Amino acid sequence: MYVPPHFRDTDLPSLHAAMRAARLPSLVTATAEGLVATPLPLILAEAEGEYGTLYGHVAKANPQWKLAPVGEAMAIFTGPDAYVSPGWYATKQETGKVVPTWNYVAVHAYGPVEFFTDADRLLDVVTRLTERHETGRAAPWAVSDAPADFIRAQLNGIVGLRLPIARLDGKRKLSQNRSAADRAGVIAGLADSADATDRAMAAMIPPPD
Repeated sequence: MYVPPHFRDTDLPSLHAAMRAARLPSLVTATAEGLVATPLPLILAEAEGEYGTLYGHVAKANPQWKLAPVGEAMAIFTGPDAYVSPGWYATKQETGKVVPTWNYVAVHAYGPVEFFTDADRLLDVVTRLTERHETGRAAPWAVSDAPADFIRAQLNGIVGLRLPIARLDGKRKLSQNRSAADRAGVIAGLADSADATDRAMAAMIPPPD
């Protein structure tokens, strides 16, 4: 990922927070047959390894796990994003030398991927995934709510994955390269949007000094 210095995020807690907030990252592997990508929820085990370890699963019918990866796999996590109108910049009134752009948050995690079919490991992964997404609900569903033999049969249809993160690329493109007046205009423009993601992005932009 191309990351100019003023947009680079190297703070591990910040990177992990962005990864946890991404609801549906994509796992990408290079194979002898070309690139293969699957959108899927992933769990981040933050304390496992220098940068953390990712866990998830794919359908057994998905050919990605059968194709030997060439080099590292990559998991792509995307956060809030928003179109930035040049009309919001103070510079538009001053010189007119402005163009549209896009603000966004993205993290790319790289590392060797391992696929596995062990039933106990699969049960652990699906249990942790379920707990992550059911926590906070009024009546959270648990894997143990379903009959054990039914769950075991369902596990036969998936393949687990483990990806120990070897390196991370983080990018927070939040108008940091614009003047304080231009950033103020972007914040105001996004905050006034009817779109909730635009408003969330407005809150992320560094405020004018």
